[in-house]
Amino acid sequence: MDLFEYQGKQLFAAGGIPVARSWMIHPQGPDALEVADSLGLPLVVKAQALTGGRGKAGGVRVARTRDELTRDVAEIMAMTIRGKQVVGVLLEEAIDFQRELYLALAVDRAAKRPLLLFSVRGGVDIEGVARDEPQALMRRHIDPLNGLQDAQIAELVDWAGFSGGLATQFAELVRDLWQLFCAHDATLVEINPLCVCGERLLALDAKITLDGNATFRHPEWSAYETNADERELRAAQAGINYVSLDGDIGVLGNGAGMVMSTLDLIAEAGGGAANFLDVGGGAREARIAAALDLILADQRVRALCVTIFGGITRCDEVAHALVNVLGAKGASVAGLPVVVRLDGTGAAEGRRIVAEAGLPGVQAAETVWQAVQATVAAAAGSAARPDADDGAPAGPGKV
Repeated sequence: MDLFEYQGKQLFAAGGIPVARSWMIHPQGPDALEVADSLGLPLVVKAQALTGGRGKAGGVRVARTRDELTRDVAEIMAMTIRGKQVVGVLLEEAIDFQRELYLALAVDRAAKRPLLLFSVRGGVDIEGVARDEPQALMRRHIDPLNGLQDAQIAELVDWAGFSGGLATQFAELVRDLWQLFCAHDATLVEINPLCVCGERLLALDAKITLDGNATFRHPEWSAYETNADERELRAAQAGINYVSLDGDIGVLGNGAGMVMSTLDLIAEAGGGAANFLDVGGGAREARIAAALDLILADQRVRALCVTIFGGITRCDEVAHALVNVLGAKGASVAGLPVVVRLDGTGAAEGRRIVAEAGLPGVQAAETVWQAVQATVAAAAGSAARPDADDGAPAGPGKV
């Protein structure tokens, strides 16, 4: 479960991690000029959307005048960034800083333990730093039984080059971040950038992912769930593995590995997937129909790639669901290219069902690569579908 920046900063503030003064506003919330009267100008206007790349998309701006603030809030509020609707903006006091650091705690699933990450190269694409300058990113695993050790914190202080009061502040901040990570069953807590502002440290961004498997321990998380991607919530309720992405090609497959490789092939062919969707093993017609409904509800989707290797999932069940859903939707999906690759159990019957249905825009492929190539080509030539609805309402919040 991903949190918005403003929600993450609320958790930071409650956990003793210093943040700048800010105020969350949304279409039905307080007026931006009222917030300016309280916080003063200039203000940083930050799009609140569950995606990265906000700055590059123009979703983070500095407003120095009241006219700029009014304009920036209106423009950012109307944005969609990487397929995610902006649900509001966070107005934050503009801070002068001298250094930007990167600090995060994550779950290393391969090592089966928490991982502490730190770099003095904060405020940039940390994935690029990890790839191009691995020596600039410090990685230290934490023993889940013994927890974060003083020696590990001391090593971080040394890496950062802090002394005196800043060294003490930084050590306390790292301890507080670890406590927050554990107390809230997080899988990721990231500060980028963590800024040195004179003689104080401030977390100028907050990225937090909570472990959905721990929901039963956290009734307070129900407030966060209302801000999740609507289709992801519907998918979870239906027992479908679904994640929204930022492309325009819908993907339906069975098996996480197959779906992930399909996404890679789509990228290799020059396209972009709109989603990850794994119907799971043994999916019957009803679940497959629900999965198709989820994908087709995304108005960004310009083409659909269905690739199934039948084992305990039968290809004829998939074919029945596909024909019934597309037939029932009729004009709402008219002209949408659909490429279907069926192999394995029930494949011959499935291909026969699809062929005899004669649905417009539906074509068959023999291999995954052929299906991907055909879908990418079809998406490139397909008209955009209007009125995308990728957002969800967010509540107000002050930090």
